[in-house]
Amino acid sequence: MEERLPGGRNDGAVRRGDTVRRTTGSHTRGVHALLDHLHNVGFHRVPRVLGIDEAGREILSYLQGSTIGEARPWPAWARSDGALVAAGSWLRDFHAASASFVPPEGAQWFGDHHALRAGEIIGHHDAAPYNAVWDPADDPGAETSDGHSDTRAAGRLVGFIDWDLAGPASPLRDLAFMALTWVPLTARDVAGADGFPAAGNDDVVAERGRRLRLLLHAYGWDGDIAAVLGAVRQRADEHAAGLRQAASDGYGPAVDLVAEGVADAFERAVSELDADASALAAFEGPRRS
Repeated sequence: MEERLPGGRNDGAVRRGDTVRRTTGSHTRGVHALLDHLHNVGFHRVPRVLGIDEAGREILSYLQGSTIGEARPWPAWARSDGALVAAGSWLRDFHAASASFVPPEGAQWFGDHHALRAGEIIGHHDAAPYNAVWDPADDPGAETSDGHSDTRAAGRLVGFIDWDLAGPASPLRDLAFMALTWVPLTARDVAGADGFPAAGNDDVVAERGRRLRLLLHAYGWDGDIAAVLGAVRQRADEHAAGLRQAASDGYGPAVDLVAEGVADAFERAVSELDADASALAAFEGPRRS
């Protein structure tokens, strides 16, 4: 018996027992090689490739845990400091494991990804809260940036799903999308609908600055904060432009997303980031030790 899983703008995914079945594409061979490599080097917080089924769909292991699904506002764990830190640590470890991956000859990636260049890795490109799997019962709690117990974050990050967009990128580009969606640095009205506080402008900037540094510290970023903010701006701007182009080309999911105002929302995020960038870069709030 198959159960349709929440989310997904294309054919989505179904669960059968402890497996997930998804439609394949030209990118599947490269993604499967990447997932196999990650498990082979000891990074197991990703789905395992189990083959192709009788309908020609890929078979992946099912990661046990909770996901955001269609919930809005997002559940408390997805907005907690504990989950934010766990996501940054996951991305750090994933990038370290991906660095030794050599794509199979002729590998193709979704969209317009180029061939792997020097200094690049194969990134996830969509390691956002809506693709996170969270086990709420594994851990009695997490710690916030000020050292207090964060019961809303009780549990652990199992891993990330939805690897269709994986492809070559600088580590910073992958990190930028995580910052955009986890801090978050999305448009204020979008973040508010997801459940983040919508206080005064100064309060929002201070909280975003605090969470940005918390994420970057968990990842191990020791570079320029302004470089991260520039990469976030580029990702948001490119996301909006890409959605509009795909919708213009008649790609159904993109048509729906543009009609729902998603491209507009990313453009608002760019405008707000331009206004807040100096304050965010200068923020010197508390960090984890």
